[in-house]
Amino acid sequence: MTSLLTPQAGAGEPVEEPPQQAAPAAVERFMPQARMRLARKDVLGFLAWVSPVAAVALWLADGGAGGFSSLAGTMTNLGIVAGLVGMDLVLLMLLLAARIPFIDNTIGHDRALEVHKSLGKPSLYLLLAHGLLIAIGYGMAEGLDPISESVSLWVNVPDMWLAFVSMALFIAVVVASLVAVRRRFPYQFWYAVHLLTYVAVATAIPHEFSVGGLFAEGTWQRWYWMAFCIATGAALLFFRVLQPVIATFRHQLTVSRVVRVAPDVFSIEMTGLQLEHLAGSGGRFFLWRFLAPGFWWDAHPFSLSAEPIPAGPGQPGKLRITVRNLGDGSAKLARVRPGTKVAIEGPYGMFSTAARTRNQVVMIGAGIGITPLRSLLESTPFRPGEATVLLRGHDESELFLGQEIMALCQARGAILFHLTGPRSTGRHPWLPESAVRSGFNLTSYAPGIANADVYVCGPSAWSEAVAGDVQAAGVPAGQLHRERFDW
Repeated sequence: MTSLLTPQAGAGEPVEEPPQQAAPAAVERFMPQARMRLARKDVLGFLAWVSPVAAVALWLADGGAGGFSSLAGTMTNLGIVAGLVGMDLVLLMLLLAARIPFIDNTIGHDRALEVHKSLGKPSLYLLLAHGLLIAIGYGMAEGLDPISESVSLWVNVPDMWLAFVSMALFIAVVVASLVAVRRRFPYQFWYAVHLLTYVAVATAIPHEFSVGGLFAEGTWQRWYWMAFCIATGAALLFFRVLQPVIATFRHQLTVSRVVRVAPDVFSIEMTGLQLEHLAGSGGRFFLWRFLAPGFWWDAHPFSLSAEPIPAGPGQPGKLRITVRNLGDGSAKLARVRPGTKVAIEGPYGMFSTAARTRNQVVMIGAGIGITPLRSLLESTPFRPGEATVLLRGHDESELFLGQEIMALCQARGAILFHLTGPRSTGRHPWLPESAVRSGFNLTSYAPGIANADVYVCGPSAWSEAVAGDVQAAGVPAGQLHRERFDW
């Protein structure tokens, strides 16, 4: 079934936009921030490319090219270059995972982690090549085979054993990150193994500064690597540790009640301080830790399902997340007791007004993915008639917070469609079968979608199907914003 709520104003009369308020003026509202974000993206891309190039260039400037005069020296130098680039990529990976606001507000949390993952295998291969080529080069110079040379380096060279430990840890992390491996273990196991990355980096650094005079006193590359390592460590410490601790103490969140929304869906309501600092986050997500026995270890990524309500006279500030039972981790949250203290990290991601490029906006959600749209609908700017909301569910009971969204659409003048019924098994698999049989597609509901920002939130396979139709409708990649529900 498909139902429609047309834009409303006051007593329910349709809104008629004055001609002078049409698209050209609207586009200008968000284009400056879009251009600024593209400029920041170019800066990030430039720095990412310059970083490994600078590492090699500084090594060459400090006399590194001199070793290419013999075969043994060539093998050793190729190993050094592989190690420099590989270690540079590892530090870039750590910065991408550090949740630095400049990066998060430019490319988004999802995209940052995608790039982080894509650098995993290349950095490992380069570090393996580093170890192998060094063993070959040193072995050729001393008349030893690579294995014997490796044993000799382990036994006789200070700090070299740490390099072997580091390599073993890097291999463990990359193997644990493979999708086929990750799916065999719970998230907690994968996360614990992933923390070994920090140990691997820490054990790799000593031999870089103590072996062979590579980063000798007074060289530019010594200063480069010291600055890079210190900056990376400081970013991780501040944004992954100190900032969440500060936010937790600032807001002092406490669970006030847990409210059942549907048989497997519930809202967790919290009270806290200075919640106005969290307002305007739209569909961005936070990491929540409920500080009670059996709960504190797990960090849960959930978006707000409503804008925070700042404290008023005699009233504490309030906020809310809405959770669906999608596994053991989320299911047990229904048992969280009132009075439980909550640690918070965030907000993260680009699923917000900060991603806007156009004045028209289309929001498409399914399942628990509807709840971030409810918060975004409440906070993102638009005039009556400029927003279209499509909610998808098997039936009305799966349109979570649907009544709240309908009330917001009525108040703000947004067009609302409820798309319910069994899914299509042919074209447009994200739509109901009845709609597809009647000849409806995405542009039937949002005719001007090519000139709109499109926010899609829902299960991965469903959102992939929506994204395909969105792109087929002529929406540029920069206007499509998605929030995934997987790790």
